[in-house]
Amino acid sequence: MKPFFRALLVGLSVLVGAVFVFSAYSKAFPIYGFEATLVEFAGLPYTLAAIAARAFTGLEAAMGLLLVLNMYGARKWVLWGTVGLLMAFNVYLVYLWVRFGSGVNCGCFGDALWMNAPVSLLKNAGLLAALLVLAKWHTGIAGRWTLVPCLSAPLSLLIVPFIIFPMNDLGPTPDMNPWYAGKGVSAVPPVELRKGKHVVAFLSPSCSHCRKAAKRMHEIHLQYPGTSFFLVIGGMESKLDDFWKDSKAEDLPHIRMEKEAFLKATGGVFPRILWVKDGVVVSQTGYSDLKADGVWNWERN
Repeated sequence: MKPFFRALLVGLSVLVGAVFVFSAYSKAFPIYGFEATLVEFAGLPYTLAAIAARAFTGLEAAMGLLLVLNMYGARKWVLWGTVGLLMAFNVYLVYLWVRFGSGVNCGCFGDALWMNAPVSLLKNAGLLAALLVLAKWHTGIAGRWTLVPCLSAPLSLLIVPFIIFPMNDLGPTPDMNPWYAGKGVSAVPPVELRKGKHVVAFLSPSCSHCRKAAKRMHEIHLQYPGTSFFLVIGGMESKLDDFWKDSKAEDLPHIRMEKEAFLKATGGVFPRILWVKDGVVVSQTGYSDLKADGVWNWERN
């Protein structure tokens, strides 16, 4: 094989592997976003979705790492295993497209890169073509010593997500939460902000960070249905169709606030996230500080 062609194959393997590693990373941080996608669109029970999210990201990271290293194992099982992984995900994408249309994020790259099912299928077609090229013409790094990394990488990285994101508290159960609806989704309870603990968010529909904050609250609410979020959305004139479509947070309690009053309340800085206890603001944070376990533990303690 000519050196130039071999170099192209090595580069192709690195590129495909990097896509898988990035995909795993973007799903894992934050992991609850991927969990929420599996609950909401795949219809999995939350515990099963949490296990699947961790196992899938670990396996995807392992396959990607081995592709980057050009290590394919005996009979190139890494390449064929990755092909199988993509085919399984394609089945899910077809289901997602048929069931929900092309207007939802498939979750292939988490929140890092929004991608619908049709685009993701095209992306996967390109990856499959690259993998078949590698399977036919590229031997990768061969040798008995490669048996160790080819086996240890998948086993290790399958376990790592469960260590980084422990499943010691998967949220409320039906007997703990009277609003629990069975699939990680709760009915909207009445809200009295002067009593109890709440997370109040001032959001502008035109602000991309506000949309991310609303989406994160929606995802946390799927994971922990008992959490009390309240959205204050500025601007009476603006339409909210795109805002709800992006964030899926329309099920959270919310009110609209006139533009001038909203700007006065926020000082023109948003999203503004307030942690409220018995009507008193005890803390103010950015949307990046909204962590599922943090919100749930704060409201319980």
